[in-house]
Amino acid sequence: MRKLVAAGNWKMNTTLDSAGALASDLAKKVQQESSVEVILCPPFPYLTTVKEKVSGSSIKIGGQNCYHETEGAFTGETSVGMLQDIGCDWVILGHSERRHVMGETDADINKKTVAALEKGLGVILCVGELLEERQANKTNEVLQTQMEGGLSGVSAEALKNVIIAYEPVWAIGTGVTASTEEAESAHDFLRKWLTSNYNADVAESTRILYGGSVKPDNAEELMSQPNVDGALVGGASLKADSFGGIIDAAVKLSQG
Repeated sequence: MRKLVAAGNWKMNTTLDSAGALASDLAKKVQQESSVEVILCPPFPYLTTVKEKVSGSSIKIGGQNCYHETEGAFTGETSVGMLQDIGCDWVILGHSERRHVMGETDADINKKTVAALEKGLGVILCVGELLEERQANKTNEVLQTQMEGGLSGVSAEALKNVIIAYEPVWAIGTGVTASTEEAESAHDFLRKWLTSNYNADVAESTRILYGGSVKPDNAEELMSQPNVDGALVGGASLKADSFGGIIDAAVKLSQG
């Protein structure tokens, strides 16, 4: 059975104090919980503080982005090595806000993905369609393009350090959640894509998360779908009670 994941993407939120308090509260809850992988992705300035606060728990931390170059004159960028230097295990790449607000292309995302995997940093690769693309029945077409682009040159061996996150753009921060049928359909397509482009073993072992207005009251139903292996959570990860409820749902499912 694939280990369920509860990942929190704090985006550009929290302060030094609130980030530390939230991390501390979650660390008390998770402690040495091992049936579910919990990942926190705070803003860059607070990564070290959050890492300190979750020390002694099983919580892992990740960056919200990185740059593909090792070092140099790239003002404002953060390298893979810098994230690893402060204890990150994961980095989120290809988030819809990076794609559609910051203008990142599949080629940009691929360079970052390759750079992270080459250094052993786990990648949470986000894919997902816009509302107009879903309405035009282009969801699978968009997912195929983003998977092909983002994972170009990534071997089956390297894919062991990749988590896929399906995030329909129309459900992110809108309060609208994909139905369990919509989520499962997209996840099923992604798993079949992995089978076709890698092999059945890779497809079976790769975790695919759902993201998009996940809350404690819908988390269990979403994560109980055969091809949904957890959640990448935005707004609901900013409060210990709500994110804790999502973690609880994952623990309940993982323990049968």
